[in-house]
Amino acid sequence: MSNKLADIKKEVSKVVVGQEKMIDSLLIALLCDGHILIEGVPGLAKTTTVNALSQSLGLNFKRAQFTPDLLPSDILGAEIYDPQNNQFKIKKGPIFTNLLLADEINRAPAKVQSALLEVMQEKQVTLGDTTFKIDRPFFVMATQNPVEQEGVYQLPEAQLDRFMLKLIVDYNTKDEELEIARRISSGKMEKIQAVVSHEDLENIKKEISAIHVDSEVEEYMIELVSATREPENYGLDEIKDFIQFGASPRVSIDMFKAVKAMAYMRGKDFVTPVDVAYIAKELMRHRIVLTYEAEAEGITSDEIIQKVLETVAIP
Repeated sequence: MSNKLADIKKEVSKVVVGQEKMIDSLLIALLCDGHILIEGVPGLAKTTTVNALSQSLGLNFKRAQFTPDLLPSDILGAEIYDPQNNQFKIKKGPIFTNLLLADEINRAPAKVQSALLEVMQEKQVTLGDTTFKIDRPFFVMATQNPVEQEGVYQLPEAQLDRFMLKLIVDYNTKDEELEIARRISSGKMEKIQAVVSHEDLENIKKEISAIHVDSEVEEYMIELVSATREPENYGLDEIKDFIQFGASPRVSIDMFKAVKAMAYMRGKDFVTPVDVAYIAKELMRHRIVLTYEAEAEGITSDEIIQKVLETVAIP
């Protein structure tokens, strides 16, 4: 890992205890120009982490709380009539930032979700007759609360596919929770410093793109994706009836990018199958559509991916 990335992690750890996988995943998505969907119960420092990350990078951060009565203009902005000057003026929404936290994205109706996901893909917003480019870097971290089911609009599979990673965040350990409670109750929270410039970020991205991936490892990644579509070709007949649609081609593209970032963060200049296995579930879990049989038997996409990882030959 470069000193710059170590500095970022050090700054974030001033206010976030544990949650190593969440911080790693956020950095991978950011460095690969992707977006991340995080699922976890409230109170797991999701907002705190992305806010701390934006401060350590010196980037703009905005948070949008998604609710059932939200409109696309609440996120994107709108043309507003100015009676004094007898003209319309543009009021930009929270989407005009570097890091956007879309809190509880599954609480907003489909129109709002699709408006956000369109900007994530196109990196531009049209308000009235004017099209605005979104400043780079542009990174969306969306959260979902898995507990509540009422008043929730599930993201369609095609829109889930726009997220590079889906991370499931669990509770901290008892020791970590003790440390969190002590820090907050004492009021001794350190101030986060910006330790990386925009130029540093671009240089890190260039270094990541130069990471070597052996052709055998490339083929291995394609085999993993292919095994979710045609499991019977890999001796995985046992999971065939549980998969309605396998992983999309976007998984292959994102995997080739994400494993380079993973290797870079581990201080290596080449990718190994270990890097692939570490990030495989986050890349694929939201892009495999399960059948009713799988849901009836309580089979999860993570279990399917685990079977694939255990079966496909490692180079």
